[in-house]
Amino acid sequence: METLSSIEYIKNLDSGNFFLLAGPCVVEGETITREIAERIKGITDRLKIPFIFKASYRKANRSRMDSFQGIGDAKALDILNRVRGDFKIPIVTDIHSVEEAQFASQVVDVLQIPAFLCRQTDLLIAAAETNRVVNIKKGQFLSPEAMEHAANKVVETGNRKVMLTERGTTFGYQDLVVDFRGIPIMKSFGHPVVVDITHSLQQPNQSSGVTGGKPKLIELMAKTSIAAGADGLFIETHPNPSKALSDGANMLPLAELELLLERIVKLRKTVNEL
Repeated sequence: METLSSIEYIKNLDSGNFFLLAGPCVVEGETITREIAERIKGITDRLKIPFIFKASYRKANRSRMDSFQGIGDAKALDILNRVRGDFKIPIVTDIHSVEEAQFASQVVDVLQIPAFLCRQTDLLIAAAETNRVVNIKKGQFLSPEAMEHAANKVVETGNRKVMLTERGTTFGYQDLVVDFRGIPIMKSFGHPVVVDITHSLQQPNQSSGVTGGKPKLIELMAKTSIAAGADGLFIETHPNPSKALSDGANMLPLAELELLLERIVKLRKTVNEL
């Protein structure tokens, strides 16, 4: 796949597997970030899954002022840079502004556009101009068809390295649903399509200001995504989700990741044979 093959350090592209974007929601510190990266790398190397390590160096779209946003941009990016070099794995991280596109691209391989910002033309152009892969999350308020316009903003800037990520559509005020018809629709635009398993199971806008989630449905959502033709999966994982500093309510415990991926690899093999 052309988009993935342009990413340094990515492996196992000839395995026939889905690719995986996985890691903690945000960089919480060097020790835990390295622990998670090393563990996922070991699992994906064994299962021959193309892997991109995910960790945001900063979380800008938080519900409350006292929500954790990060340990500092420079410090977090430095940690990601060392993880990338030491483990030889590519990195994906969120960006939120034009200025962030340029300095984050010095460290990471994939720039991720948060769902709330997927229509921000100046941000999409700035990400495209770095010549990094640009992963655009579908807004909770958009149809799958509308994402063609977001992708075209990157392509028309001269960068064809685009991925599109489904992460659920707003359903009422405090829930999300995934319309799996969106996967083939977005794939028809000619870009890899990812399903964000854990964020699509969020329950946002809780009265407490802390987002809830339904992590017990992670396996169901992952299997359904692969059956519907998703090219990649996005999974946030943490050794102890209840202690995670961001989005712990919908995370997969790191200890459960290997068994989940083993099952999904078997399913993908079956799908490939159909």
